[in-house]
Amino acid sequence: MGKYRSWGYSPAQDQAAVRPGWRDFSLESIEGSLLPYGNGRSYGDSCLNSAGRVIDCRQLNRFIAFDREQGILRCEAGVSFEAILEVIVPAGWFLPVTPGTKFVTVGGAIANDIHGKNHHRDGTIGRHVRNFELLRSDGQKLLCSPESNPEFFSATIGGLGLTGCISWAEMQLIPISSSTVDVETSVFHGLDEFYELSAAAHEDYQYTIAWLDCVAEGDRFARGIFMKANHSAGGGIHPAKKSSLPLSVPINFPKWALNKYSVKAFNTCYFYSQKRHAGTNTRQQFDPFFYPLDGIENWNRIYGKDGFFQYQFIVPGSEKLVMDELLRQIVSSGLGSFLAVLKEFGAKKSPGMLSFPRPGICLALDLANRGTRTLRVLDELDQLVMKAGGIVYPAKDNRMSGGAFRAYYPQYEAFSRYIDPRFSSDFWKRVTNGT
Repeated sequence: MGKYRSWGYSPAQDQAAVRPGWRDFSLESIEGSLLPYGNGRSYGDSCLNSAGRVIDCRQLNRFIAFDREQGILRCEAGVSFEAILEVIVPAGWFLPVTPGTKFVTVGGAIANDIHGKNHHRDGTIGRHVRNFELLRSDGQKLLCSPESNPEFFSATIGGLGLTGCISWAEMQLIPISSSTVDVETSVFHGLDEFYELSAAAHEDYQYTIAWLDCVAEGDRFARGIFMKANHSAGGGIHPAKKSSLPLSVPINFPKWALNKYSVKAFNTCYFYSQKRHAGTNTRQQFDPFFYPLDGIENWNRIYGKDGFFQYQFIVPGSEKLVMDELLRQIVSSGLGSFLAVLKEFGAKKSPGMLSFPRPGICLALDLANRGTRTLRVLDELDQLVMKAGGIVYPAKDNRMSGGAFRAYYPQYEAFSRYIDPRFSSDFWKRVTNGT
């Protein structure tokens, strides 16, 4: 038994676990339902299996092969992106896609088909996975690639760990000539200005992202900071240093500490501090650009012992009025968010059958758990997202209904055929009404 929880900081549960120490293991003799567990960086309950066992993959943390000429890396599923960067950056390579934290595992990244600031150019991680080994509960070991067991390859990418346990994976890296990135910062006032900045940057910049003020009203509504970046053409390769985590949140904040006034004060200070850099180009090491929150250990404790909900959704680019309506509803709710990220996704299609990313405008925001009040607001947002033909990210979810899930993912029935019969999760039970 052990304590397992998701990053949304829902209360830790006593969870039965199996902890394989080598990739050549079998699941046949393990009793109960199963679910792979990486580093617990999923925000919702897709990484939890409270009625059964989790397969804690963190000891599967070995590198298998690294072709430094071609940039092809093979490693076990429990290797973290942090560990990969320590090896590949000095060799002149970088992750093809990375989320906002490097503390994810390779297996978790594939299971959630993670995306990053370069989705408009490079799509999801699934597009860069060459092959992997999938362990099934009946003892099968399937080599999965676009050519070998292609259906399981497709179902496992973005498949939330339900098709089996990935033991190792191989991915194609991207070359870099510098460990720095050149970043240009702009200010926008309103969503129309964001759309213009985003469209203008897509052709020439590999990475684009925006911070959005989800509290400001009136003539400050939908203001934000837009950043676009490329890997530097010069500047040299410097080894990626393992995070020393100099800052830490030692305790859970009390509920009263995070309210609309404190969030508004933070957002105002952040906006004006970043506004000073508007129109400037800065060269910085990749770490603070890609992983700004990784320098604060246990930052999720800011939301208190009841945790928080992250709500990440996409609406088609043609539904700009709906995005405006969604944002106004978020602002009027008074819940606010100081971690709101706005990004335009591109048309690069993922091979993942249940993958979340698709063309459109994506907003991700964190809302403190205030019980029924927060849940009511999220249900209302769901209705707007569904009406627009949008979608919500399961890896960030802890509360969507089965009806909402089926509306977002009508392909779930086809996907269900590839679920390992002994694999399940709290998320899957919730959205399939316990089946």
